[in-house]
Amino acid sequence: MFIAGAIALASAAQSGQVHAAQAPQTLTVITHDSFDLDKKLVAGFEAANNVRVRFIKGGDAGEMLGKLILSRAAPIADVVYGLDNTLLPRAEVAGLLTPYTSPLAAKIPAASRLGSLLNTVDTGYVALNYDKAYFAKAGLKLPGSLADLAQPQYARLTVVESPATSSPGAAFYLATVQELGEGGALNWWRTARQNGMKVTRGWSQAYNQDFSLYGGKYPIVLSYASSPAAEVFYSEGKLKDAPTGNLFLPGTSFLQLEGVGILKGSKQPALARKFVDFMLSGPVQADFPNRMWVYPSVEGVKLSEVWKFSQKPDLKAVPAALLNRAPALTDLWVTQVFRK
Repeated sequence: MFIAGAIALASAAQSGQVHAAQAPQTLTVITHDSFDLDKKLVAGFEAANNVRVRFIKGGDAGEMLGKLILSRAAPIADVVYGLDNTLLPRAEVAGLLTPYTSPLAAKIPAASRLGSLLNTVDTGYVALNYDKAYFAKAGLKLPGSLADLAQPQYARLTVVESPATSSPGAAFYLATVQELGEGGALNWWRTARQNGMKVTRGWSQAYNQDFSLYGGKYPIVLSYASSPAAEVFYSEGKLKDAPTGNLFLPGTSFLQLEGVGILKGSKQPALARKFVDFMLSGPVQADFPNRMWVYPSVEGVKLSEVWKFSQKPDLKAVPAALLNRAPALTDLWVTQVFRK
């Protein structure tokens, strides 16, 4: 009887170990607020890897980076998606990321790769958009240069995001620095703000609240060159043409490369690597464009017909030295523009 009881206990213990081994592990992924992915794709990844993916929305990308830096001693996630080429230098200096290059990164054009710390998931063109109906009704011609945009006539009609908290804002700021030089860009931002240009914390507030298309006061907004296509798509057939247009003024557009990476101190490094691979997989790359209105990083993904309303600006290559100086330039903007 004693032997039988011991065998039963041993069997139960083994059974418990099997169930424990089969219990899903948790992988925590932090993203910016605009992240959107088909839940069926996420469920498929979970089932294939016996894992539960927990997503944390970290605010706009710049805000998310700040949270990751503050919590780096005790990481709040295993994986991060949404840091871009303007924010990567600050993340690198902070020592936030563990190197990992997905085998699928070989399908990404060399010019779009971000190095070993981030695998490029998507690309997008940060650009000024304008409300066509507003300008037609006002009989106002569009500004033709950054100098025009800083004047009261147009500055008071413009809303942009902060370089300190927003990745589109940081991209726009670097575009102005590339065009005008460091001192010229800082002067431009000070003048534009003094003349009425609004600076918000993030894209959602600027586009969905402040932009005149959605009831706000500002008919010029910093967004993406793909936003006109998104407007047509979400009209569900009501619109045959985009209600917004792109304003490709020299020094206002920027090629943004967004990536996914593994946070240093991840509790699930093996699963984190699998998730990075998943983000570069064909189904995910095909799902992104009509959800987040960015271009897939992997070559060969077909875009839907509505993307004909998106445009690509003709841009100069951004010098690596400029990107590497992004953290210092952002700090300058805070002290020389924001706090003035």
